[in-house]
Amino acid sequence: MTETTIKTKEHLHPKNKHAQEYDFDFLCHENSDLNDFIYVNKFNAKTIDFANPKAVKCLNRSLLRAYYDIDYWDFSDYNLCPPIPGRVDYIHYLADLIEASEIIKGVKILDIGTGATCIYPLLGQAEYGWEFVGVDVDEDSLNNAKQIVIKNGLADKISFRFQQQVSNILKGVVLEGEQFTATMCNPPFYKSEEEAKAATMKKLKGLNKDTTQLIRNFAGTQNELWYKGGEKAFLHNYLYESSLFKNQSIWFTSLVSKKDLIRGLKVYLKKLGATKVQVINMEQGNKTSRVLAWSFL
Repeated sequence: MTETTIKTKEHLHPKNKHAQEYDFDFLCHENSDLNDFIYVNKFNAKTIDFANPKAVKCLNRSLLRAYYDIDYWDFSDYNLCPPIPGRVDYIHYLADLIEASEIIKGVKILDIGTGATCIYPLLGQAEYGWEFVGVDVDEDSLNNAKQIVIKNGLADKISFRFQQQVSNILKGVVLEGEQFTATMCNPPFYKSEEEAKAATMKKLKGLNKDTTQLIRNFAGTQNELWYKGGEKAFLHNYLYESSLFKNQSIWFTSLVSKKDLIRGLKVYLKKLGATKVQVINMEQGNKTSRVLAWSFL
């Protein structure tokens, strides 16, 4: 098994369009609704309240319209609102992985847990023209994602499948003989609702915000935020199921939020017979995350 760790600089991927400060004048021109959330801070700079879920949602909608030609992007306020700069970073690093494998045409990606926002397929299609299959255990989320895709004229590039068994990840959605270039996934972080609330409380205190009413600045439903056994259990299940479909995807990948999990995941992949493993470290401001990528081919 070949192992590789790729370290990046303390900023976004070189191809990421959001490496600089947000140009709020430009974004407001593209989406006038954003004006309602703009204020001038103590440094005399325009910004928004990043603890306000509606402001964050409007900002990300503006980014999609301004930089990715996504005109329609709407979903329930209860759903997770993904930050565009971080999400597109995963897309760019996945593109590097695919390019290094000398795959140029016919890229087909399986997005596990695509969610109501369909964010990875939208960004992957906009930046690289990839074809996507989005999978989720929540039918309402899939129906919303379908509407986003249809209204942006992408139904011929992005399709969806319902995962009927909550405990399954690849089983039941990967068809016999089907081939993917890669899979991608942003797994649930928490073990329970209580753990998710505790993390929200900590974040709000760090922002000096009122904690009497827990409101996530990026929202989030149960399926998006927690999984029985947490991130570790989800990833071990994902790794095991990937070994059952080892010939049906060139690469399997996932975000991993907890650095301490990487060593155990590598050991498990070796037992499963993975031939290549890469850990791609991504630093986005004060947040560090990583993409774990593995192959059985």
